Amino acid sequence: MAFSDRVSIILPAKNEAVNLKKLLPELRKTLPDAEIIVVNDGSTDDTVTICETNGVKVLTHQYSKGNGASIKTGARAATNEILVFMDGDGQHKPADVVKLLEHFHEGYDMVVGARSAATQASVSRLVANSMYNKLSSWIAGQKIADLTSGFRAVNGKKFRKFIYLLPNGFSYPTTITMAFFRAGFSVSYMDIEAGKREGKSHISLVKDGVRFFLIIFKIGTLYSPLKIFLPIAFVFFFTGLAYYLYTFLQFHTFTNMTGVLFISSIIVFLIGLVSEQVTTLIYKDSE
Repeated sequence: MAFSDRVSIILPAKNEAVNLKKLLPELRKTLPDAEIIVVNDGSTDDTVTICETNGVKVLTHQYSKGNGASIKTGARAATNEILVFMDGDGQHKPADVVKLLEHFHEGYDMVVGARSAATQASVSRLVANSMYNKLSSWIAGQKIADLTSGFRAVNGKKFRKFIYLLPNGFSYPTTITMAFFRAGFSVSYMDIEAGKREGKSHISLVKDGVRFFLIIFKIGTLYSPLKIFLPIAFVFFFTGLAYYLYTFLQFHTFTNMTGVLFISSIIVFLIGLVSEQVTTLIYKDSE
């Protein structure tokens, strides 16, 4: 590709030697001039040896810090203006990197590879991701085809503006997507067919289920807190109103519970209002 010398490809990897052995030579062949950075997140296998054999830059964490931490390490070390993030487990095809970059050069700040339903890791993952996509689309007012995809090309300068917001765990795609939408940057999606990984996934449905549930609230607080807090405030208010009507008609009294519900609705609304102002300050320097 004519512009591959302006691209840095970042792959977080933890014990992915078996996948990197196949992926790196194909990636180097597809984009010979691109900077390829593998962030070794405390691997105990031959990840470093495989990287050195294929002549790619390898950055090593002395212990496992998480997928998001690896993304941040790679982004800070990258020397080119365009950053491509892809998983080191072989699910993302090097040929799709070319398509991603071609789409990116149509003028977008970020292009995300959106996985089809058939290539989701499991039915439970498909259901969860579908829910996140619909919720985030409603909050952002834009269609979000794949909120949690780790395969994306971004403007490096704009990405680094939000690097302090990114968590060290697996939810960095959610955070950066909502940050770009909130800042008014251009985001687009491209359909991809994700491959099947070899080896064991590092995501636990039990442990990470709670974490993904928290993503729902993070989506709202990163983009528009009032869209989360206002409905909750309305629930408290109308529940209090309904309870007041019941107690007034039945017992001609105003109960403590009614007062608590009304006060709770006001407090939740004010928290949302303050959160909205804090969120605005977060993005004040995003051009």
